[in-house]
Amino acid sequence: MSELPPDPPRLRAILAHLDKQVTDHEVVGIYLRLQRDAVRNALARAEGPPPARRRGGHLAKGAAPLRTMGITHAPTRPQFVVQQKRTPRGPEPAIVHVADCSMIEGAPHPITEHDARVALTNPTIEPCTFCRPDTELGILD
Repeated sequence: MSELPPDPPRLRAILAHLDKQVTDHEVVGIYLRLQRDAVRNALARAEGPPPARRRGGHLAKGAAPLRTMGITHAPTRPQFVVQQKRTPRGPEPAIVHVADCSMIEGAPHPITEHDARVALTNPTIEPCTFCRPDTELGILD
């Protein structure tokens, strides 16, 4: 890297630009990981056995678990979800929850453990104070 200017105003301007670039690319990275996970899920469904017949909303007795590349997986729920609240004053900070939290409102979006960690480093996203996903992930203040 070339030599940096010695004066604080230009250094602050460079720092602000770099911070913006990091933030912009972090958001793109989260979006791309979510899209990648959706494609992987669709691929697993497409390559898996035909869906089991359902009876009354439940899998048929003896239904086989998902199989992907010879590895058997039991269907699992996402471990974390993110919730965005909208208000008349605009959106509130997003909230990350453990997936089985009873305080989730609205339609939450499932996210991976990695995305939950990344999201909780963002100052505009807060952990739920009830289920404490930050504690679950081992993130300490």
